[in-house]
Formats: sequence, C-alpha cells, structure tokens
Amino acid sequence: MTLHAERKQLVAPGELLAEGPYFAGENTYREGGKIFASRIGMADVIGNKLIVVPIKGAYIPRIDDLVLGRVTDIGMSGWQVDICAPYPAMLPMSETPMRRDRESGRRDLGSIHGVGDLVLAQVIAFDRTRDPLLTTKGRGLGKITSGRVARISPAKIPRIIGKQGSMITMLKKETGTDIIAGQNGVILATGKNPDQERIAAEAIYMIEREAHTSGLTDRVKAMIQERMKGKTIA
Repeated sequence: MTLHAERKQLVAPGELLAEGPYFAGENTYREGGKIFASRIGMADVIGNKLIVVPIKGAYIPRIDDLVLGRVTDIGMSGWQVDICAPYPAMLPMSETPMRRDRESGRRDLGSIHGVGDLVLAQVIAFDRTRDPLLTTKGRGLGKITSGRVARISPAKIPRIIGKQGSMITMLKKETGTDIIAGQNGVILATGKNPDQERIAAEAIYMIEREAHTSGLTDRVKAMIQERMKGKTIA
C-alpha cells in the first residue's frame, strides 16, 4: 500500500494517487493496482478509500482572508462553520471575544452561536495538516444578525470590488447599503430596508453574470438607479 498524494493536495486528472488495496471513491478510477484522479481537485483519504473533492466553484482558504460562513455544528470547545470550502472550518471558543465563565469553566456555546447563525470571521490557519481555523477576534467580526446574503463564485470577488474598490464603492453609494464581500464568495448587503438589500443583491448577481464584459460599471449603475426610483436610500 503506497500513497502518492497527501491529504488536501491539489491533483489533476490522470495523476497517480495510490497503489495497493485502496478503494477508488468519488472522482477517481482504478487501473490495475493503481488509483488515479479523474478530475482536478483536492485529494483525501477516508479509511481505505481515495476521493478527490472538486474545486471548481469552491473556495480555497488563505490566511487573513475575510469570510462569511454558517454555523453547522456545535462541539465541546467551538463551532463548525461552512465557509463554502471543500473542508469545514473550525471557530474555537478561544478565538471569540467571549470570556470563560469562571463558575462553569465554559459558557453554553449555543447561546453564543447557534446552528444556522451567520458569522463574519477571518482565516488564521490552513494547510494540508488541518482544516481551516477561524477567529472572530477583530473589529466588526462576529455574528451577523441583519442583511441579505448573496453567494457568487469566489473567482468573481475581485470584479465585485473593482479597481481600487471602484465597483463596491459605487454599489454602496447607489443602493445605500453597507456591503461586505467575503473572499469565499459570500457577500452581505445591509441597508435600512429590504428594497435596498434586494437591489444590491440583484446588482451583485448581474456583476457575476457579466463580469467578462466591458462597460459593466455604467450598466450596473443604470440598473440600480432604475430599480431605486421612488425608493428612499437615506
């Protein structure tokens, strides 16, 4: 039994993953006694099974990235968070601003972040030996309680921001919303009313669809102004 690919290693179609009595899982195939990747993605081993997690459309974390994610589980010492990556992220209690309860030794984690809660966090660790690690110790980080969420391809985030922040600045001004663009492709628009947030989301999806075209900023601005007619943004 010989493994040729490490866990979380980026592999390409046809790349040798393992030799010996392993099972060929999702996005892999066997030829003789060898297992190969059938598509580009991140290799993983589950018991004796080799799989490849596709990365098309997935977010690959980088340290210091700002991300928006949903809490999916609560453990003894922290929360599991879906950040649209191939692997779940962890938010330890020690990486939140909450202090330990001296009497019980720890707080009821569910009262801080519940399953389904949206959190704004920063990636502080990620490599082939561990899943992404998050922190909410920072200005503006933590639970999100209002706003509208839009999810796009992470590859389109630079287009949402624009050169020197030109596109996102225009979006904020024209819709009257505060917009936070997570590097994982999850974007939050928060305004004073649902109309503002809805129009901001429409503009974000328009940018994603037409990111490859020229004159996009002017077209998006015109669309927003048309939608905002008769609506108060202040």
